[in-house]
Amino acid sequence: MIKMMIDYVNYFTTGQKNIAERRSVQIMKKTLVIIIFQLLFTAAFSRDKPAYELYNADGAKVSYKQMIETLDKTDIILFGEFHNNPIAHWLQLETTEDLKESNELILGAEMFEADNQAELDLFLAGKIDAKALDTLARLWQNYKTDYAPLVDLAKDNHLKFIATNIPRRYARLVHKGGFESLDTLSKFEKEWIAPLPIEYNPELPGYKKMTGMMPGRTSKNLPKAQAIKDATMAYFILKNYRDGSLFIHYNGAYHSDNYEGILHYLKKEMPDLKYATITTVSQKDISKLSEENRNRADFIICVVANMTTTY
Repeated sequence: MIKMMIDYVNYFTTGQKNIAERRSVQIMKKTLVIIIFQLLFTAAFSRDKPAYELYNADGAKVSYKQMIETLDKTDIILFGEFHNNPIAHWLQLETTEDLKESNELILGAEMFEADNQAELDLFLAGKIDAKALDTLARLWQNYKTDYAPLVDLAKDNHLKFIATNIPRRYARLVHKGGFESLDTLSKFEKEWIAPLPIEYNPELPGYKKMTGMMPGRTSKNLPKAQAIKDATMAYFILKNYRDGSLFIHYNGAYHSDNYEGILHYLKKEMPDLKYATITTVSQKDISKLSEENRNRADFIICVVANMTTTY
């Protein structure tokens, strides 16, 4: 195609003899080649299968740049993920890298429990290596592939990284025996949990939906276990947030979907801060956001359903 178009130019400009005319022809040829390459490049990528699309809450497609420009004006971001989704993890890293350029960042994650903060701080300070962190802290099975890049980014840029989640053994206590089971903990142990008693609204749609997920005598406590996690994560986010900073928190999508969960507790304590939420959803056809996935968050990462997973 390129040769054909250049031949056309050659034919069209036959007879041009002086230097100025020949230079003009050469410029035309080069310009034409650039235009054709651009067209071919665009056509090739339009035929590729996209891995994801970005949408706003209303279901309109938005660019990554538009998302960053909006997030840049917020105080706290809740980045909801599918724990095993590589697209979500990649975008977490990219978003953090880009927001770092214009913000004083503080990072935090559900994937680290509050009683492992000391070990995490030692790693960030360079006093222990990655192997020691893996030995001393309770790291998730996909830590090396999915969360280590974020922690390393914090270490390399001297950023705080906050372990926000309740120790899982205490969440299990609530699942088995309700909030009352936490009364058995010592004062020292309670430092790793949101101040008790926490406010709990069983009528919130997310918690109400969970009630019927596991039929049986302990099912009524399942949303309570979720709530103690949400409240604790919100507590440690606000405890470490500083005016003028931007706190990015990484959590499972269910903890912030539909503007509930962690966000509910954040707004209860500090309603005047500017919050933004991101979620991850999966669809077979990502060219249009399904109705059920709209209004889940301010920004929705719609990933193709057959995307490979990290575990």
